[in-house]
Amino acid sequence: MVAFVVYSVTNGFINRSKASRNLEEYFLAGRTVKGWRAGFSLAATQFAADTPLLVVGLIATGGIFMLWRLWIYGFGFLIIGFLIGHAWRRSGVITDAELTEIRYSGRGVVALRGLKAIYYGTIMNCTIMAMVLIAACRISEVFLLWHQWLPAGLYDIAYRIVTTVGVSIASGATGLEPWVATTNNMISIVVILAFTGLYSLTGGLRAVIATDTAQFMIATVGTLIYAIIVVVESGGFGNLSARLVELYGAVEAGKMLSFSPTSGEALLPFLVIISLQWLFERNSDGTGYFAQRMMACRSDRDARTAAVVFTWLQIFFRSVIWLVIGVGLLVIYPYTTGEATSDQFVAGRELLFATGIKDLLPPVVKGFVLTGMLAALASTIDTHLSWGSGYWTNDLYLRIINRAWLKREPRKRELVVVARLSNVLLLLVALTIMANLGSIQTAWYISLLFGAGTGGVLLLRWIWERTNLYSEITAIVVSLVLAPIILFTTDAEWLRLLLMSMISTVIVVIVTLATRPTDSSLLAEFYRKTRPPGFWAKSAVRLGVERTVPLSALKRGLFMAVMTSLSVYLLLYGCSRLLVPLPGQSSVYAAIAMVLGLAIVPVWWRRMSREIAE
Repeated sequence: MVAFVVYSVTNGFINRSKASRNLEEYFLAGRTVKGWRAGFSLAATQFAADTPLLVVGLIATGGIFMLWRLWIYGFGFLIIGFLIGHAWRRSGVITDAELTEIRYSGRGVVALRGLKAIYYGTIMNCTIMAMVLIAACRISEVFLLWHQWLPAGLYDIAYRIVTTVGVSIASGATGLEPWVATTNNMISIVVILAFTGLYSLTGGLRAVIATDTAQFMIATVGTLIYAIIVVVESGGFGNLSARLVELYGAVEAGKMLSFSPTSGEALLPFLVIISLQWLFERNSDGTGYFAQRMMACRSDRDARTAAVVFTWLQIFFRSVIWLVIGVGLLVIYPYTTGEATSDQFVAGRELLFATGIKDLLPPVVKGFVLTGMLAALASTIDTHLSWGSGYWTNDLYLRIINRAWLKREPRKRELVVVARLSNVLLLLVALTIMANLGSIQTAWYISLLFGAGTGGVLLLRWIWERTNLYSEITAIVVSLVLAPIILFTTDAEWLRLLLMSMISTVIVVIVTLATRPTDSSLLAEFYRKTRPPGFWAKSAVRLGVERTVPLSALKRGLFMAVMTSLSVYLLLYGCSRLLVPLPGQSSVYAAIAMVLGLAIVPVWWRRMSREIAE
C-alpha cells in the first residue's frame, strides 16, 4: 500500500510542471495519450471500489441476469468508439460542455454551456463520487479500525466532531457502535481523499492515467487471487452449482445462475432495460470522462483503440472474475430468500465483498487485494475530480465568469490554480451527498433515471444535424421536472426508465422540429472539423462531399459495434457458463458460444485494421 501511495504521489510531482502550463496540458495531457493507456485508464475508473460491491448486491437480489444492467453498456462503449470517438478528438474542445459553442447557434448557447457544466460537472458528477465514497466506507469500516490505532486523545477529537455534526454513515453490518464506525469512516475518507487529491491536483490527467494503469493491474491481479480463494472455499468450480442447489434448492439456484429472466413477467422489464439503458443514460455519447479520454488521445486510431480495449477489459475480463466471486459468496455467506427485500439487506450483501476479503484471504494476499480496492477507489475519484474541475474551470470560470461577465482574459497559470481549487470544492459537495444516500444500488438506480432524460439527445446531436440548442435545453428541463414525478408515482424501475426515455424523446423531437435550426454555416464548419456520421447530407454537400458519405459512416460504425459486441458477449457467456454451469445443463452450449465468439473476432479486427490504415 505504501508503495502504491509513493508511486502515485511521485507521478503527481513528476508531471506537475507540464500540467501547470495550461488547461489543455492539465485536463488532456497535451493530447498525447496512447490508445491502450486511455483504455486502461477508463477500465480503472470503471473498476471503482463501488462496482464489485454493486455486482455482489445485484447477484444476491436478482441473480446473474441482473448483471446485464452493467454488461449492456459494452455496446454503448463500442458505439462511442466506432462512431463518435474520432469526432470528440477532432473537435478540439477541452470539455464536452464546450462542444455546445461549436455545435449550436443562438443567444442561449453560452447559458446552455454553463447549465451543462453545473448539471454534469456538479449534480451528476458529485452523485457518482458519493456512490464511490459509500463503497469506501463499506470497505474501510471492515479494515481501517482507527479507534484501535490512534491515541485516545486524538481519536476523541474526531469522535466529538462527528457526533456534533450528527450524520451517521455507518453500514450497521460490522458490529461497531454506529458513531465509532462513522468516525472511523470519516477519518478513512479524509485520508484517502487527501492522498488522491495530492497527485491528481498536482499532475493533472497525466498523473491520473499513470496511476490508473498501475491501479488496474494491481486490482485485477488481487481480485483474480480473491476469486480463486472464494472458489476453493465454496467447494471448487465443479461444485459451485451443486452447493447452491443444496443451500437454496434447484429452482432458486437456477434463477440465481440464469443469464436471462426465468419468469415470463420478468421478460418485458428485462428487454426494456437492455434495449434502452445503454442509449438513454447520462453519457450515452461519451459525455464526461469517456469523452475526456477520447479528446486526450493522440490520433483517431488511438481514440478507437481506447474504446475497444476498455470494452474487453470492462465487460469480458473483469466481469468473469466478479461473477465468480459473487456466486461463490452466495455459498460462503448464505441467506434466506425472504430477507432479500430491503435496502438494509442490499447494503449488507454489498458489504460482503469486503467481508470476504477480511475473512478468507491470508496475510499479504489480503493486503494486496485491499491495496487494489483502495487504488480502485482512488482511480475513480481522481478521474471524476479531473472531469468535474474541467467544467468548473473551463466552462464556468473561464467562459462565463471571465469572458462573458468580467470581459477579461485570465492568465494560464491562474486557470490551473482555479482547476486545483475546484477539486477541493467538488469533494465537499460529494461528501454532503454521500451522507444522504442509502445503498449503492439505490443511488445507482436514481442516477440512471435522471440521466435517462438526456441520453437520447446526446447521441442525436452527433448523428442528426437538425438537432439544435433547444433540443438539449428541453432534455435537461424535462429530466429535472419529470424525474421526481416518476420517482414518487411509479414503483417499477423498468417502467420509470421507459417513461422517462420515451416522454423526453418525444418532447425533444417535437421541440427540435418546431424551433429554428442551427445556422447552416456553423453546421458545415462543425462537419468539416469533426466528420460525424449519420444524417448530415446538407452539411456534407455544402463542403463538396458526397451526400451519402456520412450515412455510410454511420452504417459502418454500427456494423463494427454490433460485431465486436457479439464477440464480447458470446465469449462472456461461454466462459462464465463453463466456470459456473446451470444445474444439470450440458457444457455444449457454452463451448459453442466460445467458438462463435472467437470466430467473429477476425471479422471486426480485420475491418478495423483496414479502416485505420485508410
